[in-house]
Amino acid sequence: MALFDLPLDELREYRSAATEPEDFDAFWSKTLQEARGHDLDARFEPVDTGLSTVQVFDVTFAGFGGHPVKGWLTLPAGAEGPLPLVVEFIGYGGGRGLPHEHLLWASSGRAHFVMDTRGQGSAWGGGGGTADPVGGAPAYPGFMTRGIDAPENYYYRRVYTDAVRAVEAARSHPLTDPARTVAVGSSQGGGITIAVGGLVPDLAGIAPDVPFLCDFPRAATITDRHPYREIGLYLKTHRGRTEDALRTVSYFDGVHFAARGRAPALFSAALEDQTCPPSTVFAAFNAWSHEDKAIEVYDFNDHEGGGPFQQALKLRWMRSYI
Repeated sequence: MALFDLPLDELREYRSAATEPEDFDAFWSKTLQEARGHDLDARFEPVDTGLSTVQVFDVTFAGFGGHPVKGWLTLPAGAEGPLPLVVEFIGYGGGRGLPHEHLLWASSGRAHFVMDTRGQGSAWGGGGGTADPVGGAPAYPGFMTRGIDAPENYYYRRVYTDAVRAVEAARSHPLTDPARTVAVGSSQGGGITIAVGGLVPDLAGIAPDVPFLCDFPRAATITDRHPYREIGLYLKTHRGRTEDALRTVSYFDGVHFAARGRAPALFSAALEDQTCPPSTVFAAFNAWSHEDKAIEVYDFNDHEGGGPFQQALKLRWMRSYI
C-alpha cells in the first residue's frame, strides 16, 4: 500500500481526539512512587565479549514491583570520566539481544544503556532475558491486550515503569553523566521513549522513530496491521468492551505523555507506515510541549522508516545536546 493516511499538510496540523483521563498525573505519580519503594539495586557485572573497543556490563535493576529487569551498559574502552548517556528502548517482540548488536552509541564516545523489555525477546533479534511475572485477565495473543481490563493491570504500566527505572539505573553508574541523558527508540521503543520523556523531567533530549503506542483510538481503527490489530481482534470477541478498553489505554497514550514533554525532541515518521500510521506519530509530535522539536518525514517508506539515514541524522542532532 502506498499513501493511505492524511496528506502531509494535514498531518502537520493533525491533533488527536484522544481523551486524557482526569487522574492521569495522579495515576503515574502513584505508580512511580510505589516502584521507588523498592531498592533500585542496580548491579553492573563486566562481560567478556571479545570486543576491544568497548566495555560491556550485564545490568540488573529493580523495575515495576521490584521485579528484576535486565539491560546492557556499553562504554567506550578506557573511558574515565562521566560520559553523555543514551538510553535505548526496543521494538515490539525484541529483547536486549547480544552486546555486539549495540555498538553505535558507544562508538560515538557516549555511554549506551539498552533495556530488555519484560516478557518479550522471542520474536526477532538475539533474544531477551526478563520475565514478566504478573498474570492478567483473558487477552488476545501478543502484549497489547494483556491486562486491558483496567489501567492498574495493563502490561504497559509495568513496561513504562521499568523504563523510568532503567534511566535511573543507567544514571547511577559512576561513568555516566545524569545531566546529559537522551532517550531513544524505534517503534515500541519510540513509544516508550515518549512516555519516558513525559515522566522524567530532566532529560537532555528524546529521539523516537516511527513511534508506536500513540493515538490509540485512531490507530486501532485506521490500520489492520499488528500490533494495533490485537486490540480490534480482542474486541471482536469481547463485544461491548470498547469503552473500557479505550479508557485503559488512555493512561498509556503517547499523546498525553507528549503534552508533558520537557526536553528537545527529534521524531521521525514514514508516510507509507501501516504499522504506526503517520497521523498517530504526528499526533504525538504535534502534542510535544517543548518548543525545540523537529520531525523527519520519509515519503516512500513503511515501518522501516529512515533506517540508517535516520541514525546518521540522530548522530548529528545529538551533538547539540549531549
